[in-house]
Amino acid sequence: MKAIVCTKYGTPDVLRLQEVEKPVAKEDEVLIKIHAAAVTTAGLIGRKGEPFFTRLFSGLLKPKKNILGMELAGEIEAIGKNVKLFKKGEQIFGLTGMTLGSNAEYKSLPEDAAVIKKPINTNYKESAAVIEGGLTALNFLKNKAKIQHGQKVLIYGASGSVGTASIQLAKYFGAEVTGVCSTTNIEMVKSLGANTVIDYSKEDFTKSGQTYDIIFDTVGKQSFLHCRDSLKPEGIYLDAAGLSTVFHMFWTSLLSRKKAILTTTYMRPVSVIKQDLVILKKLVETGKLKPVIDRCYPLEQTAEAHRYVETGRKKGNVIIKTNQDIDN
Repeated sequence: MKAIVCTKYGTPDVLRLQEVEKPVAKEDEVLIKIHAAAVTTAGLIGRKGEPFFTRLFSGLLKPKKNILGMELAGEIEAIGKNVKLFKKGEQIFGLTGMTLGSNAEYKSLPEDAAVIKKPINTNYKESAAVIEGGLTALNFLKNKAKIQHGQKVLIYGASGSVGTASIQLAKYFGAEVTGVCSTTNIEMVKSLGANTVIDYSKEDFTKSGQTYDIIFDTVGKQSFLHCRDSLKPEGIYLDAAGLSTVFHMFWTSLLSRKKAILTTTYMRPVSVIKQDLVILKKLVETGKLKPVIDRCYPLEQTAEAHRYVETGRKKGNVIIKTNQDIDN
């Protein structure tokens, strides 16, 4: 099978299209024919090996897993003899977990992996686009911040994969949503349901005098200290990417009514992730959550997809089509 192989850390040029051995489903595994995968910020980190501490998990000198990627959508091509949860031909979406490997034509996974049937009203590309932003937004807003109807929520980085999902989920939970993005993305963010949109190139939201119940920095560009005065007395600052929040989490948990929260969505138990995937699937099928796709690339152009995501200008999600035989 074809796969994008990464044998060393570096620029997108380290990604190579190669023929590798096709996996075989073991007794308790399913073999997935992958039709779509996603290029995410986590994928860039895995390829670059930066920040350096991430190599404690991915490999000190070179990647432990040569085929990157966690998000996937595809169909079950074969099942092991002990598999009960899936049937051959079923269409699925989900995560590979720490084994990675979605930047390839096939992947074998245990039947109890974080994979479920995909939404009935989305194609494979759209299903893959739901995963990263949807899981992260749902975990931070619902599980961590306990978002409530009527709250005022600000989403910083509102046009990215997490941001576009966060706007829609916050609206679903009944919040009044302010999105912060660049000039070129204002109309898109409005179309997703934001009540107010702030152009960060023209206005610093922390200078407006407005206060919020939740400030969600989806891109790690702000800090708790910078946003603190824009939080209500018991407001919550959510950080999806900035490591400095670890310190603020500690002292705000002890000394402040305002809280800073940083968490790892993909490191949770598989059973919990699957529960959130089920919620996302229902929201997509009922029209409450719509995946946003900026660009799609064929598997052999994965390096180019990484270059584009690295510009920081993507709108929503960037998708890799691993199977060109179907309109996925």
